[in-house]
This record gives sequence, C-alpha cells and structure tokens, in this order.
Amino acid sequence: MTPASPPGPRTRIKICGLTREQDVDAAVAAGVDAIGLVLYPKSKRFVAPQRAAELARRLPPFVTPVLLFVNEDPAKVLAACELVRNACLQFHGDETPADCLAATGGGARPFLRAARIPLGDADGFDLLEFAGNYPQAQAILLDAHVEGYGGGGKPFNWSLLPPSVPAHLVLSGGLTPANVGDGMAQVRPRCRTLAVDVSSGVELDGQPGRKDPVKIHQFVAAVRAADALLAQ
Repeated sequence: MTPASPPGPRTRIKICGLTREQDVDAAVAAGVDAIGLVLYPKSKRFVAPQRAAELARRLPPFVTPVLLFVNEDPAKVLAACELVRNACLQFHGDETPADCLAATGGGARPFLRAARIPLGDADGFDLLEFAGNYPQAQAILLDAHVEGYGGGGKPFNWSLLPPSVPAHLVLSGGLTPANVGDGMAQVRPRCRTLAVDVSSGVELDGQPGRKDPVKIHQFVAAVRAADALLAQ
C-alpha cells in the first residue's frame, strides 16, 4: 500500500482589532491561533490596556493574544505586558530595532514587526533589507502603506514581493474570505512560513472593531481550503 503523503503546512490565523467578548469567543470557536488587540489610541479599534487584559483572559490555552502598538513609549509597552503576561507584541509604526528590543525587555518577549508595503509598487520597498534589520522579530508582518498607522484594510501587490525572503511572514492588508487563498498562493512560496492576519475583512459592515462571526468562520474555512489546495 502506498503511504499517505504528509500534510502540507498549516497556515496560522490571527484575527485583529477585537473589542468585544463575543468576538473573542467567535474567533476561538472558529479555530484561530491568535487575536490582535490594538493599543493605539488613534485607531478606531483601540482598547485600553486594562480592557485588553479583560479580553485576553477569555482565551483558552494555545491561543495567543497579540498587543499592537504604534510608536509607543517602551515603558508603557512594558506596563501593558504586565497586564497581559502571555502576549506577543506587534510594532506597527516607525520603531527601530533598538526600540523593539527596549519595549520587549531586551528581547525577552516575542514580537512581530510590521512592514508597510507601498500600494501598487512593492518594488519600491526593500523587504529583504527590512527583514534583515529585525533578525530578532518572530515574523515580519506585511501590510499596505496607507496614510496613518495601524493598518488600512487595503491589499498591496503581492506578486511584486521578492521571490525568496529568509523570514517568517504574516500576510495582512485587505484580506477577506474571497481573496485570502490567492494571497497565500502568491506569498507562501516566497518565505520560510506564512501566517495570515485579518481585521476589517471580517467585520460587520461599517462597524470597525465589531466582528461578524459568519465572516470569521468563512475566513478560517477559506484558509483551510487554500492549505489543502496548496498541499496538492
């Protein structure tokens, strides 16, 4: 009997910008790997550190809370980490490698560094150089460069990324249940491993920070379907 082929990579999934208990519960029920809590006061999805801690306490084992910051004072980042002890951090502003290390207690806590890819022309951004500047990052998160910070819900041109990036990547920016499979097919061959991160693509229409449980389940199902297809 011919042995079964090993399964292909399982894409990790993060739902970001959660503000309500029922949305945390819906994400967990759908089988996500992480939730994102935005601690950037100018964001429409902002939650205060104490609120982030309340939401994070609902998570079961092996689902990771991710705290998103934009150019925040390292002391405030460390204070938030005291409230959410098991969090991963995500830096989405202009943080230098030194800033990231200071805010993670000298690299004691895992972090993601967001790379802001120009819309329509990823060739205008040197992702290889950027990733090389942050060797201690757990992954580089790819998002579209829009006005302001914290993510704009717009996709960039995935096909213009470098053909080989020696880093773990997280694909973000304008993902939906309809397009996430295409993004995975474009980006997964270009990196060590790929994860995906969605926020506005699973929200109730016109309601930032309020998620639609049906869209969350559709998104997770689309990722799993793409995993199966890419494993063939």
